[in-house]
Amino acid sequence: MWVPTVLDVCRWAGAVRWRRHLADEGHTEALPASLGGCVREGRVALGGAVLTVGANPVEVEARLVTGGLVCPDCDGSLGPWGWARPRLLREGRGPVAVRPRRARCLVCGVSHVLLPVFALVRRADVAEVIGAALMAKANGAGARSIAMRLRRPVETVRGWLRRFAGRAEVLRSWFTVLLVRTGVDPVPPALAPTAFADAVAAVLGAAVAAASRWPDVGVVSPWRWASAASAGRLLAPSWP
Repeated sequence: MWVPTVLDVCRWAGAVRWRRHLADEGHTEALPASLGGCVREGRVALGGAVLTVGANPVEVEARLVTGGLVCPDCDGSLGPWGWARPRLLREGRGPVAVRPRRARCLVCGVSHVLLPVFALVRRADVAEVIGAALMAKANGAGARSIAMRLRRPVETVRGWLRRFAGRAEVLRSWFTVLLVRTGVDPVPPALAPTAFADAVAAVLGAAVAAASRWPDVGVVSPWRWASAASAGRLLAPSWP
């Protein structure tokens, strides 16, 4: 069996970013210390102006001011650079107020928005809500019934489903590779009735595979794992 290197894990699984996020939530043993070779949070972001960081803003701020966040473009340290506009994200229990931190590389000068791991780029709902819609669609539900169940506008739900469906094969392939490269004894999911369901199964399978290597990954939603692995771009048109 092919065994991933530390670099492969960092590149494909978002390992450092996820380790930091779980530490924010109190799960300090999420990933083995041997992954220290790829060190600081931010190194595995997948390009662009957004970095996915942990959900605890106090921990994120502490790492930012101490040089614990790394520019994905040049490996320079990131420093504070103001704030992005405040946002209200919707979750099942009500709105969540978010004001993402901005950071600027002290070497190359490129700025980045630090997006919490429960948020997806340009989406007003948290990853778990969107993930619930995707799973319902994979199980055969229609947009209207999903919208009623989640109490979201039907056009919003259709937008999520259309975007995911339009990239289903690319997403299935990417998360299947992630599954194989991170799992201790990876088992790709069985063929599903639709390409959409295949892609959802690959996302969930990749989360299970990650949890088999780092058990504390299993204590959080697989959709937060997917958000971390995709740097918040799960529904972005240009990713992966």
